[in-house]
Amino acid sequence: MAKMKVAVVTKAGADFEIQEREIPKPGVGEVRIKVQACGICFSDHLVKDGLWPGIVYPRVPGHEVAGVVDEVGAGVTEWKKGDRVGTGWHGGHDFVCESCRRGDFGACKSGAITGITRDGGYQQYMLARHEAVARIPDDLDAAEAGPLFCAGVTTFNSLRHSGATIGDLVGVQGIGGLGHLGIQFAAKAGYRVAAIGRGPENAALAKKLGASAYIDTNATNPAEELQKMGGAKVILATAPNAKAIAGLVGGLGVDGKLLIVGAPFEPMEVSVLSLIMGRRDIQGWPGGTAMDSEDTLRFSSQTGVKAMIEKYPLEKASEAFARMMSGKAQFRVVLTM
Repeated sequence: MAKMKVAVVTKAGADFEIQEREIPKPGVGEVRIKVQACGICFSDHLVKDGLWPGIVYPRVPGHEVAGVVDEVGAGVTEWKKGDRVGTGWHGGHDFVCESCRRGDFGACKSGAITGITRDGGYQQYMLARHEAVARIPDDLDAAEAGPLFCAGVTTFNSLRHSGATIGDLVGVQGIGGLGHLGIQFAAKAGYRVAAIGRGPENAALAKKLGASAYIDTNATNPAEELQKMGGAKVILATAPNAKAIAGLVGGLGVDGKLLIVGAPFEPMEVSVLSLIMGRRDIQGWPGGTAMDSEDTLRFSSQTGVKAMIEKYPLEKASEAFARMMSGKAQFRVVLTM
């Protein structure tokens, strides 16, 4: 049998091991993807460090996968060998729970998670459920497309469902792996974008990405600055700091929404009176389905939104993961095969 290389976590807290495995055969309803690139997401540390409840080891992480269909299993009709595809966090759904019956596949009660409940993309070949696969436009590079299956779809999909309309003021908190894409998507969608970061060194990049204003939280009160601009319709919170996120509520306009996609582990304290008096909302957003990813990639292709990436070979998965965890990467780390 033909062999492939995989970067696998054998137990909670263990370092990545580069192993050889047999290339798997796709089962009923599955697609085998020849992986060309896989982004490393902060969420992958939930696998490496055993923080996801009930995770079974050994496990191959990775849910920012870009590649080519290599083989399809029985019953798969929408994909064929050679199609450029990828897959993200949403690893499939059961089609029969109440959410699925209502067409809300992203809220499936027993949905699979790529790289957590199924092996992910830190390997040369992987199996994916056919309904979890999305098409990649021909003009997108695989390594740049990978992060769009998580950081991309999370920011794009949350913004397009946020209620903000063309010309509204949208604040994007954090200029990192999520934020640098959120700024681009917001600007390309026609919003008036205020980027919110720490330190003056981020100002030039924020403007280059499409922000019309930059708010330095080390020098000013971001909520007050947003109110001077009329109050934000939406603030997209991408940097996982509960205190910093909570401090932005006062920057929302009437009927404004704090939209959280960067999840802090600590609890968040918010003034309920501030929510009531301004009719303000707080909402979380998890990502999207394969079709949401496909919309994200198509929009990126049409408008020129690009992930800023650093590339590492699969064999250096440990080094690449450490680079991501350091917070110094500019901005997404991607494994290439």
